[in-house]
Amino acid sequence: MKILMVCLGNICRSPLAEGIMKAKAAKYQLNAEVDSAGTAAYHAGERPDPRSIEVAARNSIDITDQRARKFRREDFSNFDLIFAMDQSNYYDLAALTDNKKHLEKLHLILNKTEPGKNKEVPDPYYGGDKGFDNVFHMLDEACEAIALEIKNNHHS
Repeated sequence: MKILMVCLGNICRSPLAEGIMKAKAAKYQLNAEVDSAGTAAYHAGERPDPRSIEVAARNSIDITDQRARKFRREDFSNFDLIFAMDQSNYYDLAALTDNKKHLEKLHLILNKTEPGKNKEVPDPYYGGDKGFDNVFHMLDEACEAIALEIKNNHHS
């Protein structure tokens, strides 16, 4: 199972989602590979935002080895599940393909905890540290739901 987390710049939300999902995969012994990307290349090659690194570390997750990258069309073929953090990134990704199989892989991440509500993970970049804590908890819940779904559906 290959999972991709996507936000705009790949330095705040999606690196956190990647780190959290990797921790859940380890916790539940899932055969899962997790990566993250951004719909824009603003920060390609950079480490995650220091505030994302800090909130992850406070929750015993190390994301310092991650580097931002831009989403590539082949990611649709290379990943089984693609989670967008918000509607804007969801639509940007959907616009890159008209392949129905690719679109079926694409989900808004918070629909895993609140199905059908299309809620968004707010971008904490311009907010204070509280925003990062808030985002961490939202993503932690969503990744827990994803991990349990994979565990229950794939018996890995």
